Amino acid sequence: MGVWLAHGFSGFPADRGRWPGVYRFAPGPHLFARRQNRLLVLVGENGRWGSLDHGGPRYVVYVGDAAANMYALDARTGKELWKVDVDDHPLATITGTPKTHGNRLYVSTTALEEIAGSDPTYECCTFRGKIMALNRFNGKLVWRAYIWSSPALDPERNRMYVTTGDNYSDPASLTSDAVVALDLRTGDVLWSKQFTPNDAWNAGCELEDDTNCPEARGPDLDFASSPILRILPDGRRIILAGQKSGVMHAIDPDRNGEILWQERVGKGGLVGGIQWGSAADAQQVYVALSDIGLRTIRDSDVGFSTRLDSSVGGGMFALDIETGERKWHVPPPGCGERTQCSPAQSAAVSALPGVVFSGSVDSHLRAYATDSGAVVWEYNADQEYESTNGIKTRGGSFDGPGPTIVDGMVYVHSGYGFSGGIGGNALIAFSVNGE
Repeated sequence: MGVWLAHGFSGFPADRGRWPGVYRFAPGPHLFARRQNRLLVLVGENGRWGSLDHGGPRYVVYVGDAAANMYALDARTGKELWKVDVDDHPLATITGTPKTHGNRLYVSTTALEEIAGSDPTYECCTFRGKIMALNRFNGKLVWRAYIWSSPALDPERNRMYVTTGDNYSDPASLTSDAVVALDLRTGDVLWSKQFTPNDAWNAGCELEDDTNCPEARGPDLDFASSPILRILPDGRRIILAGQKSGVMHAIDPDRNGEILWQERVGKGGLVGGIQWGSAADAQQVYVALSDIGLRTIRDSDVGFSTRLDSSVGGGMFALDIETGERKWHVPPPGCGERTQCSPAQSAAVSALPGVVFSGSVDSHLRAYATDSGAVVWEYNADQEYESTNGIKTRGGSFDGPGPTIVDGMVYVHSGYGFSGGIGGNALIAFSVNGE
């Protein structure tokens, strides 16, 4: 589920003068966050919806759901302002965080067809990834382009940048596994830089009955997270994009995606390499490595089951954003004697000055010093909690979106059970002293 409130753009801090306590951390769920009393709300750079009958600004939360519905909700009351079904494909869903700029809301949709392709009776595949510009006041469609991912917005150039996935069926397109620039106003493609050509794959490729597997058979090395736009000390601009191949790419957005440098941090693979997102400051990009190891074993009860390989995966890297030089690398601590454990660090990374946070499938959340990589704090979430709403709660693996950080607090979800991880249902808040 993607969530965004009001108005802002990717890659820059909020105006701390107007909005004290407002922070912007990339990537993960690219959110501004502000705590008002006990309510955590997400606000953009301006945060204004327009005039109300009773006067004053209105704060609006934009939420996308698993059925590809987009909602605008009043942040103070939860009242639905509008709801739009943005994709009529039966398997369409919204996973990327929506973004706003001006009077437009940018929404991307993906689908579960990559998994549905494992069924040989399913007619695979009919879905195309989409990104849409909606009028943020009423949800009406302005334009649609057939490219998928949550974008990095570049209002200075009137552009957006998206990373793309693999194809689900043949023939593979020229814009798969690529970084693509689009016009913010029209959705027209301005340029595209592809990194892995001829990549078409779905889950049917991993089964004995591979009826739906494309001839290309992968290698499924898509971009699973949004690009990051930064400005170098000399004023040049740079886009950073981590790929499931295990390579961090740096390209020039003002020279049609010309490659500036590339640095491999891992082996890569179907669920390996750089997964849900990195983070960057003015000097370095912080990269967590997945490279999760999965073993399929025969199970007398269910036939086959997935087991995690505790010997591979994980690690944290800091790279110079101008040159790609590796500044430091911290290997994972390992799982020790724990069974059904992986040291993989698939979750998105979140950073603030001096510290970068990375969650692991091994259920630990760690804070690394940005200058040296030293682990300055860690927490094992694999435990039961007394929840504020009285529901039985347990933490587990960290994966998917990264932490949201605001006003000395770190908010993170724990219990991602996909691919053999430790399942749970905890939303955990940490204070500045780690309690």
